[in-house]
Amino acid sequence: MATLDLQMVNKSFGSAKVLHDINLSIRDREFVVFVGPSGCGKSTLLRIIAGLEEATSGAIVIDGQDVSGLHPVDRGISMVFQSYALYPHLTVFENIAFPLRVQKVAEPELSQRVERAAEILKLTDRLTHKPGQLSGGQRQRVAIGRSIVRNPKIFLFDEPLSNLDAALRGDMRVELAQLHKELNATMVYVTHDQIEAMTMADRIVVLKDGFVEQFGTPMELYHHPQTKFVAGFIGQPNMNLVPATVKGGDDTGLHVELDGGTALSLPVDHAGAKAGDRVEVGIRPENVRLSENDIGLALQVSVLERLGGQSMTYGHIADTTRFCAALDGDAAIAEGGQITLEVDPADCHVFAGDGKVMRRKKAPNLVK
Repeated sequence: MATLDLQMVNKSFGSAKVLHDINLSIRDREFVVFVGPSGCGKSTLLRIIAGLEEATSGAIVIDGQDVSGLHPVDRGISMVFQSYALYPHLTVFENIAFPLRVQKVAEPELSQRVERAAEILKLTDRLTHKPGQLSGGQRQRVAIGRSIVRNPKIFLFDEPLSNLDAALRGDMRVELAQLHKELNATMVYVTHDQIEAMTMADRIVVLKDGFVEQFGTPMELYHHPQTKFVAGFIGQPNMNLVPATVKGGDDTGLHVELDGGTALSLPVDHAGAKAGDRVEVGIRPENVRLSENDIGLALQVSVLERLGGQSMTYGHIADTTRFCAALDGDAAIAEGGQITLEVDPADCHVFAGDGKVMRRKKAPNLVK
């Protein structure tokens, strides 16, 4: 069992407060990803969990025990850093074995644990090699192997794939997800890449300016973003945010007029909204389609990317609002032309002036 609870964790560097009242409960064997832009506090929070930074206030609780005052080695955690930090003069075997030699583990057990880790990471045929003879992905697997042999309660990963090229990052995402299943361990992973978060996580913590914006499953964050920030951060390409003016509301929902003149009736709770209020309507690129009757959003196309199965179409609505549409790969579109897009109001999100979502009257089904 390896649960992790963060209780009112705050962190300040002098007068600068970088983490604000962080409360999170991570379940046993869960893969949780901390995601957010640079400077949001995600790596600082991970280092506090590891014991490499001291929280200004609050508690770190592992399996019901407050470990806030314990040395990192006594917390039952193991951390994999962005840098591989391998010893270039040692073989793969000795690099993986290093923490066990520090602990003076007997040779038979040491060999067994190293060979098991190498088997899991597909490094068995590289045990006699040195780091200089390995690819970037293999070096990262050696660094992970050094964590595996310690049999930690919780694995911590601090942007471990950021030094790899795009193709190798994709391969390593799959390998890390498989590793989580094989080890059946609790893992906490930090990244600024929302694709990594969406593809690997059981649940995602979205951080902004030291605050938790939202904590939920990937599809909860995708379908039900609680703030404009989460809506724009989760999903690739990013959600479109179109300014609009409230025209009124009734039992069917909120009536708005998008900048550019398109009227929409949106199935959201309009309590607190009044005519004349400015809101933003969130529309995901994949939730629009070409109109068959030229009724809908008029998009002036500026850039077209043909990707085979999809045509990523970029342009402007009402001359100023940037908009992206993910359309059929063979769609009849041309750069410099104008197209009309349809959108289902049920797929739209509405964000008030404070950036918080206006609650839907009826939520779509989630993919679990």
